[in-house]
Parts: sequence; C-alpha cells; structure tokens
Amino acid sequence: MKKTIYILFAFFLLSCTNDSYSDLIETDTSINLKWNKAYSEDSIDKSLIGLKWALSYLGAVLPTSNSGFIVNNNTIIMDLKKIGFNDNALKKILILSEKIKNTYEYKNNNAVDLGRYVTLLLGSSEHYYEILDVPNNLNEILNQYNLLPEKGYVNNSGVSLEHRIIQFSEQNGFNQLFFCQEINPITGVVYEYETIELLTNGQLRFGIFDQNGIRKNSVDAEHSNAGKPAKCMWCHESNIQQMYTPQADFNGYLAYNEFQSRLISYRESNRVMKLGLNDGVDFSQTQQHTYTELLYISFMEPSAERLSIEWNLPLSQVQNLLSNFSTHVYPEFPFLGELYDRNDIESVAPFQGLPVSTSVRETSLVEVNHLQ
Repeated sequence: MKKTIYILFAFFLLSCTNDSYSDLIETDTSINLKWNKAYSEDSIDKSLIGLKWALSYLGAVLPTSNSGFIVNNNTIIMDLKKIGFNDNALKKILILSEKIKNTYEYKNNNAVDLGRYVTLLLGSSEHYYEILDVPNNLNEILNQYNLLPEKGYVNNSGVSLEHRIIQFSEQNGFNQLFFCQEINPITGVVYEYETIELLTNGQLRFGIFDQNGIRKNSVDAEHSNAGKPAKCMWCHESNIQQMYTPQADFNGYLAYNEFQSRLISYRESNRVMKLGLNDGVDFSQTQQHTYTELLYISFMEPSAERLSIEWNLPLSQVQNLLSNFSTHVYPEFPFLGELYDRNDIESVAPFQGLPVSTSVRETSLVEVNHLQ
C-alpha cells in the first residue's frame, strides 16, 4: 500500500514539474489595454503593431495571426498566455499585470493605458531584464559562449565617449554574443561592459554591467550616451549595427575595414534568417518599430488632446488644468503637437496608474521595479 502511495506521489510531482507556470496557478492571463489617440494619423491598428513589436523585444514569438489579441472599440484585450512567451517571461509579466489591475486607473477604466503598459515593459530596465532573464552577473553570459580571438577596436564611437573593445562569438543561427568593453585609452581601465545577444524570435537582448560585471540599469553618462536598454533598442532597430564613423587601425585588433566587413556580414546573415521566420513581427517592414516608440513617447510626453481622451475630460478643462505647465515639441515627431512632460502633470491627473520610470531611454531619477 505504501509503495502505491509513493508511486502516486512521485507521479504527481513529475506532473507538476512538466506543467507551465500559468498551468500551476489559477490566474486570469488576459489584460485590457486602452488605446488613446495621440496624433491625427494614429489608429488602433498601428498601435497594435507597436504593441506586438514591444512584446517581441521581450522575446515573445507571436503567432502570425491575431491569436491572443481582440480589438473591441478602443480597447485591445490581450491574452498573455497565447502570444509566445516562455514560462519565465510569462511569470514575470503576470506579476506585473496583477499590480496593474490593482491600480485605481485599471479599476476605474477596466483597462490600463496602452502607452503606460508599453512604458512599464520597456522603460523599466529591471522589468526588461527580469522578463528576458538577463543574468545579474556578466560571467553567466560569457560562460555560455566561445568568443573568437579576433577583436575590434573603436576609437571614434558615435555613442561612447570612451574607446571600445568589441569581441564576438561565431554566429550559429540565432545564437551569437557581442561583448563590448568601455575603456580608458590611456590606462586601459574598463569602465563598464555591454552585451548584445541574438534571440530566437529575431530580436536582440541587451545587457549593461558595471566594472565588476554586475548588471545595472543604464550606462554611466560620464562615459557613454547609450542610456538604458530601451535606448539600445531604439538605436539598433533590431539589427546588428555596423560602424558609422571611420576608425583608426590598432595593432592586435582587426583593421577597421575588416571589422566593418565582419559586422555587415553578420548583420546580413541575421537579416536573412529573420525574414525566413514563420511567426513573429514582420521584419520586412523595417519602420514598424516606430509605432512602439510612438506609444511610449506619446504617453511620456502627451498632448492636451491625448490627455483629454485618456482622462475622459473636455479639452478645455484639460487645458485649464495644465495652464501652469510648459510645453515643447518633440523634434523627431513634430506632428505630435505641443507636448507636456508626464512627470510634471501626474499630480493633476484625475486618477493614478502604476508608476513608471521617469525616463524610458535615459538614466532615470526614479527607476521603478514592480517585480520585487
């Protein structure tokens, strides 16, 4: 009898280990995302594309159909279990969803602002790292790859204020590491490290690490303009980037032309592989990532017209509430109109949502982590 009980118990444990996270807990895996029109040519269809790219940056495979997404008027109903996240990512995003659903914003509107949602996913480095399972220690990444003996040297970076040593592993399908050291060219002291890895869905995974190889939220602005992982996404546009400024040649390193040729070769082979994917975002539409950027930019820097829709208040009332706040125009997207700073105006909002980091791309005065 005891033997039978032990066998049944062992079978139960084995079954549990084979179940996914969402199967082991009873939870609602759907979330409602409210679209608030931000500019004249904006549409919920464009915003859905932007949402899909944001999820893709976090490793979602995404079916080619709209499975997992239902558009109902100005709301996108998303089932997180159906959009191709692995168990770790799904677990972390469901934790975030639960906190979102407990806010006054969600309870009042039965939805979270789509721009806020994307900002929470990409604009918090900790959320990005945890969802993508970026290790806390650099060595955990380096131990997974065999770096080639050849190295590139960058003395005239368009991003870094220092010199860079760039190493890389061989490209094996969607498996490759680029490892960058930001160094003092005189002393050779390493200030920080950055990593880029290829994901199987065609996107890139970014990591930033301090001198001791410990994960950090953003680069040190004293040494680099690279900002946070979200800025890396914006800069790389899902591609292995070539060098855009000429470099000097240094002994012991690949010559500039040879290094440039190697980077372009890696980029092109990766591009061909991405175009061959059956699922996920359409990598042939090279500018669709802009819809993601517009989602978080128009949320962090909204116009009065957008806020009128978001807050469900007459435009005149919104303008009156904001009369003491200054406006600006976003240089890259002037069609967004006269914009306010979200950090300034949250104090007059009629309801509060889950707080976001004070900057999506740059070092934040307040960097949120709702996964703790």
